[in-house]
Amino acid sequence: MKRIPEPELMESYEQAKAYSEADFQGPHSMFVQLFVERFGADLKGHVLDAGCGPADIAVRFANAYSHCTVHGVDASEAMISFGRKRVVSAGLEGRVLLYQGYLPGIILPVERFQALIVNSLLHHMPDPMKMWEVVKQYAPAGSGTRIFIMDLIRPSSRQEAAQLVESYSGSEPEVLKRDFYNSLLAAFRPDEVRGQLEESGLGFLQVEVVSDRHLAVWGIME
Repeated sequence: MKRIPEPELMESYEQAKAYSEADFQGPHSMFVQLFVERFGADLKGHVLDAGCGPADIAVRFANAYSHCTVHGVDASEAMISFGRKRVVSAGLEGRVLLYQGYLPGIILPVERFQALIVNSLLHHMPDPMKMWEVVKQYAPAGSGTRIFIMDLIRPSSRQEAAQLVESYSGSEPEVLKRDFYNSLLAAFRPDEVRGQLEESGLGFLQVEVVSDRHLAVWGIME
């Protein structure tokens, strides 16, 4: 099935509210656990969460790594608004810092990050090569930055996409089910991601299928 791109930003209050209230316990806990399995439980310093949305993963990551400060960036004002409420509720105002803006481009208070994490941003990008420009800018060669990126895998058919939506979001609001379906159609296949990495000079990063609907890109910028 050919890729069908979707809008780059989720700017509406309705979308942001649905994502903030949705139950992402499964995939978001898996995200953090996969990071721990690949890089260990001992991490200190600054972490960049690119496309942080309503900050659910940023909060989970900060709880898992108590010696890290997570800097979350998202271009959607609505997402950042819900994210800040989540951070306050979690009591993590000093260790999860959120910024509205675009990557690359936004000026952040630190220049060196010990880790760069990204969840479900690649499939939103009209030009996926911009993702790998972000990686190279904020985690340059020789930095030792740990890279962990998780995203959806495009199914082989619309029918398969619809089945995945019903399996994992059947009880969620219609706006969330619709966005999940569109995101599946906009996602990339593992071989396409490998091609992007080779083209961008990041072919040393690993591409791994980690669930029936997710892939992960990971490695260290040495």
